[in-house]
Amino acid sequence: MAANVTPQGCGPNLDSLYYNLCDKSAVWGIVLEAFAGAGIVFSFVLFISLLASIPFTQDKNRKTSIPLDAFFLVCTAGLFCLTFTFIVGKDFSTCGSRRFLFGVLFGGCFACLLMQSVRLNFLARQNSGPPTWALCLGALGLWLVEVVINTEWLIITVVRHPLRPMNATDGSRAAATTCNIANEDFVMALIYVMTLILAVVVASLVVMGGKHNQWKKDAACIFLTSFLSVGIWVAWIVMYVYGNMKTGGPSWDDPTLAIALVANAWVFLIVYTIPEICCLTDEEENQQGFGEDLYPNRGVGYETILKEQSSQNMFMENKAFSMDEPNQGSKPVSPYSGYTGQLRSSVYQPTELALITKAVGNHPPDTSFDMVIPRASTNSAADSRSSTPSTHAAESAHTQTNGNSGNGLHRTSQW
Repeated sequence: MAANVTPQGCGPNLDSLYYNLCDKSAVWGIVLEAFAGAGIVFSFVLFISLLASIPFTQDKNRKTSIPLDAFFLVCTAGLFCLTFTFIVGKDFSTCGSRRFLFGVLFGGCFACLLMQSVRLNFLARQNSGPPTWALCLGALGLWLVEVVINTEWLIITVVRHPLRPMNATDGSRAAATTCNIANEDFVMALIYVMTLILAVVVASLVVMGGKHNQWKKDAACIFLTSFLSVGIWVAWIVMYVYGNMKTGGPSWDDPTLAIALVANAWVFLIVYTIPEICCLTDEEENQQGFGEDLYPNRGVGYETILKEQSSQNMFMENKAFSMDEPNQGSKPVSPYSGYTGQLRSSVYQPTELALITKAVGNHPPDTSFDMVIPRASTNSAADSRSSTPSTHAAESAHTQTNGNSGNGLHRTSQW
């Protein structure tokens, strides 16, 4: 293309094949380029996040889906990259990539979704899914069928029976032999992919009939993804086969396919991939919550506080009960050693003798809980003169000291 017809926004030395990437008059190319570039970066971030979650995933039923999710993300990133072949102009390489990779990448995505639906059907009914190698082989087999179909179709139409240009005046269609394909033939080559889409819709709906409800959320995400994909495919097929010929002509073919690629790829990321990775994270949080139940001191819940208070109250009651009983195995001490005037460090139950002495201004006798204090009795005065002094003698001596007169010990009433 001559330099004087270079579109606005593109450099003068840029090849005409890439004008749609910078042409300001063709805004659809710039917008789709931005969405496709963001999708590639976002797919890479999700892929790294998925791989990083492998060591922290404890549930083996969750681990079986990680290889399928990884391959699904690779195919989704390929869809974003394939969008650029529809934005740039047509030549042998771009047209060949369009015809071959369009069905292959979509076939890989829907093959992974179909095997995920099969896995969820087993989990919803038996709570145990098939092994990882079986799921990977199943997805690989479904994907290879589309690879074989596209390879055979490309060889037949390009090598053995090349088609004539659909429109001799359209230079873009006559640029290369691989671009000489009718829109109806392009759609017919994707019948197997459409079959996979319908199979995913049916298989994800069957999961809802299982008895284990924790797996139905994953099946709902797959069903919503496949349902939105059906809507996108119906829209672009109708526009590509019928709408473009009546409205915009062949110039609308590339924008139609590019929009379908970007829209369906973003549906894959937002509706399915992000919730799938979040399920792995939720599973890890549940494991942490279970670990915290094993250590109540680490929680601050209301039930934990009640448990701690009840255990402390039980300990205090047991301790008070043990303090109330004297230790029979302790070393006997003199009863006079307890009258030191110090405060008692144990639970004290006052007797009548202690109340009387407190009333006259003296402090109650202070003894530790391991000291045996003899009880006062109503024995005779002769018994009170025994070799071992008693509490009754101590009381009589205290009475005489306060001014009471009498011969010998003064008897006072006991309880």
